[in-house]
Amino acid sequence: MTKKVLVLGGSGFIGRSIVKHLLNSDCSVTSADCKDSQDLLDIKNSSKGKMLEVINADFSESSSFKSLSYSYDEIYMLAALVGVNRTLKNPSEVIRINTSLTMNTLDYVKTNPVKKILFSSSSENYAGTSDLFNYKIPTDEKVPLCIEDIKHPRWTYAMTKMHGEAAFLHCANALNYEATVVRYQNIIGPNMGFGHAIPHIVERFVKDPDGPIKIYGHDQTRAFCFVDDAVSGTVLAMESKMTNGQIYHIGKDEEISIKELYLFIGEILGYKGDYEDAITYPGSVNRRCPEINKARNDFGYNPQIDWQEAVEKTVIWYKDYFESGKTPDHGGFEAPEKVMKKISDAKTI
Repeated sequence: MTKKVLVLGGSGFIGRSIVKHLLNSDCSVTSADCKDSQDLLDIKNSSKGKMLEVINADFSESSSFKSLSYSYDEIYMLAALVGVNRTLKNPSEVIRINTSLTMNTLDYVKTNPVKKILFSSSSENYAGTSDLFNYKIPTDEKVPLCIEDIKHPRWTYAMTKMHGEAAFLHCANALNYEATVVRYQNIIGPNMGFGHAIPHIVERFVKDPDGPIKIYGHDQTRAFCFVDDAVSGTVLAMESKMTNGQIYHIGKDEEISIKELYLFIGEILGYKGDYEDAITYPGSVNRRCPEINKARNDFGYNPQIDWQEAVEKTVIWYKDYFESGKTPDHGGFEAPEKVMKKISDAKTI
């Protein structure tokens, strides 16, 4: 029997890649999202189109769930409002939308039984732990979750992801489904959106080819994972019985400095100008790198693409985008100095 799968957030960066993966595995897939995806529209016009249903609606509104089928074998709950700039500019909407998505999904499951739900969470949930308490890095799944400053808008996204983890794990018994949580760790790739570090960096190189280029957060570190590896790990986590009731880090355990990232991107783009070390965005953590041994041991997660290849594939897509004269509708680069001034001005109103 063909497996029926619902992907909430199926038009998003990771979501549409999961949809493609599932269709190639001969699943019947419903993609539910508030926006269109050209990738999914192309699939609808292909030979795989008969296996894909695309529903565009605002699922932070409970009424939108009436457009869904009455039963699915699996639900990938990926839908969320994301992006550092969004948390800083409109934290109330981040809280409203993300918590509503969680609770509306659980209300739907009350009357539409499902076998398993996978909830996509984030390394943001423990981002402050290492800085405040010197927790070990690479960081495993036992790390205590931490909000560094409850009053800072930067942490609203993390709060909604903590809420989602608790909600889906603790409601599983009551609603008779299995639950797994994956915490994504700096997933990158072509067309990943514009509210992220690499698109911002490429945008600045293209717009200011002579420099100098400020390296915001030069001494911080991150570990980047290509989207194909993240999708493989996510689907494996869903399909393995060993993951029921468990939390996993999905990423790559190659830690590099932000300065190293900038210099590598500069090489790809042929930049010959100068660099300047600079401050970073408010609330940004100093180090982040996941330990992924639990996922390796439990379901054979084995990311294949090294950070250089992942970054290069991502950079080339954004280089072509910006050099074509296109501009992002939202999420484009905004200097940390400007962001901090807006936050300061808002506090004085």
